[in-house]
Amino acid sequence: MSRTRSSRTTTTAAALGVLAMVAVAGCGGQEAGTTESGVELVDAGAITTCTHLPYEPFQFQEGDEVVGFDVDVVDEVADDLGVEQKIVNTPFETIQSGEALNAGQCDLAAAGMTITDVREQNLDFSDPYFDATQALLVPADSGIDSAEGLDGLRLAVQSGTTGADYAAENIPGAELVTYEDLGLLLTAVQTGQVDAGINDNGVLLDFVAKNPELAVTTEFDTGEQYGIGVRTGNTALLDQVNATLERIQDDGTYDEIYAKWFGEASTGAPSASAEPSASS
Repeated sequence: MSRTRSSRTTTTAAALGVLAMVAVAGCGGQEAGTTESGVELVDAGAITTCTHLPYEPFQFQEGDEVVGFDVDVVDEVADDLGVEQKIVNTPFETIQSGEALNAGQCDLAAAGMTITDVREQNLDFSDPYFDATQALLVPADSGIDSAEGLDGLRLAVQSGTTGADYAAENIPGAELVTYEDLGLLLTAVQTGQVDAGINDNGVLLDFVAKNPELAVTTEFDTGEQYGIGVRTGNTALLDQVNATLERIQDDGTYDEIYAKWFGEASTGAPSASAEPSASS
């Protein structure tokens, strides 16, 4: 897949791992600003995005930059606002809880994040921009191809994700082993620390394409959709995000971004009328 970088995106020190200072300082040292269209930003001249790395191909570190599908989508929002995008890497729990947005650490959150009823109590979501479901990652020669096949085995889950919730509710026979991020989960399956892993299909299919010793043997129909999050009540920014999502769908930009990161044409952005997932 293409790895063309966008000059519109910059990466903060936090995206390289200096997280504690950013979490304590919030937006200290930054000068807030307002765009010509009336959107207030925590840092003048930039739209600041909270994400959680790595989550390839949605957002991940490549050299000194953070790149990915979500990064390119938010770059389009930045373009429409006439600013650049700045990215902050922060724990996923502070994103889904709304803490990072409420503290002024960032303007929006783009982290391959499923729209759920629970999360909608903590932040406001954009229209859906990506369909997802849960999938099972196993060694290619394991013979494991169902939830029932995991009875008595160790199953890796990522903390705070819908995959972890799905496993807890629907795969009671497995011993769940929790990892903080996707990278640790993938390594655990790859090195045999666990027998299998569960996560969103997009990231797992991307990983097995580069690691043929592993396989995605089944997908669980959870009907999830990703949304971009903003602070509750931040209507001006939410309206702009939705306007950008509609524009890139209409003018073909969404399809170009999708093909860049997934190597095939999209079937179009999800319907905005879809109901959020009940899991969290």
